[in-house]
Amino acid sequence: MTPSTDATPTNMNTGMSYNPKNVSFAGTLIDAGHADFDAARTIHNGLIDKRPAYIVQCENTQDVVHAIDMARQLNLEISVRGGGHNVGGRAVTDGGVMIDFSRMRTVTVNAAEKTATAQAGASWADFNNATHEFGLAVTGGAVSSTGVAGLTLGGGLGWLMALYGMAVDNLLSAEIVTADGQVLTVNETENTELFWAVRGGGGNFGVVTSFTFQLHPIGEVLGGLVVHPFDRAREVLHFYRTTTSNAPDELTLFAGLLHAPDGSGNKISAMVGFHSDATAGVAALAPVRAFGPPMMDAFAPMPYKQLNMMLDGGFPRGALNYWKSSFIESLTDEAIDTMIAAFKKCPSPMTSMLLEHFHGAVTRIHVSATAYPHRATGYNLLIASQWMDPSETEANKQWTRETYDAMQLFMSKSRYMNYLGDDEPSDAVARAYGANYERLQRAKTQYDPKNMFHLNQNIKPL
Repeated sequence: MTPSTDATPTNMNTGMSYNPKNVSFAGTLIDAGHADFDAARTIHNGLIDKRPAYIVQCENTQDVVHAIDMARQLNLEISVRGGGHNVGGRAVTDGGVMIDFSRMRTVTVNAAEKTATAQAGASWADFNNATHEFGLAVTGGAVSSTGVAGLTLGGGLGWLMALYGMAVDNLLSAEIVTADGQVLTVNETENTELFWAVRGGGGNFGVVTSFTFQLHPIGEVLGGLVVHPFDRAREVLHFYRTTTSNAPDELTLFAGLLHAPDGSGNKISAMVGFHSDATAGVAALAPVRAFGPPMMDAFAPMPYKQLNMMLDGGFPRGALNYWKSSFIESLTDEAIDTMIAAFKKCPSPMTSMLLEHFHGAVTRIHVSATAYPHRATGYNLLIASQWMDPSETEANKQWTRETYDAMQLFMSKSRYMNYLGDDEPSDAVARAYGANYERLQRAKTQYDPKNMFHLNQNIKPL
């Protein structure tokens, strides 16, 4: 259903007319006839091309309440756009109501209490810019254009997780609008079960409008990457495995098979990361920088907010994206060789295969402490396929699926929810949450029994 500018839609349940244009939104209501419609429905992944019936560009929480009521009145699907970064395109609905937070990006810092509150449209660049002047930060992804909301609701991995855990492990409080229009505060003393559920359970329980985090002191770090020829990838990944097997909390290293950023299409291998102390990091990272030696050593002292922007150029807005991801139980010789053999056939010079190392604080939290369940030491493999030409879509998707299938032998059942695509097996979500899934279902049944919020990594109500 895509109404014209003058349409008066009908409530599908009662047959009565309901005109969204009569609702007093503080923000802007956009439909297909609006000049900003195409810009407003566009998200980070250029592969996604959906057309909502209505886009509500919210200015405040009450706009969210009105938008949910509008979707209920018209029996329309709801999507929620925070940063619009989710590769599966769940921020946009075809023919439904898109709740758009692009106007709600304020981040407020309480330096005395070391906390920060972010509205649901803020990116991690917004967040880090606000906290940087106080020398504070929290775990917030590895690409700064990612939205605070989506990343946090799915768990929230990032550079600081070995020191301070996932984003959800630092969430103190949130404001959420539920399916029946209630505005609730959730924290350790109010609506505690819902607070547990939103810390990793995604957008299944309502629309979160703001997040309050515990911050931590972060000074200058030593961050960067070392680049090696692709023909030495096996040696590099063996060295990476050894180095990360006993890494301290202060050191985080990811590794990957990449393409040179010069557009040549040349394949390379690399290690990228940081040490949280720029001075102590010189000695700690010396073996990483000496190994090889590398073709390029780009480690340097930098502020944390710069570290969090370091990979931004590798994930440009508008590129066509198709990802597959899973945790690897052990980075064996066979797993390494399978990665390299697959990457040799990679069809796009923008694609990468990344290993994200989990250790430290993130692994010392009990599996059931939050809805986010993945607390084992190890590696998450991300096959991040990107390309620009739509005619190359099928070839890139096929290579990604074949590569993922080839790596299945080495994978655990664990999945990072934020990387799940839109074509996963029907049991993927239940398997990913493991022992936490039944508890999440009970929370879903209590707060969203009709599954109004289903355009997500969906948890089915009981």
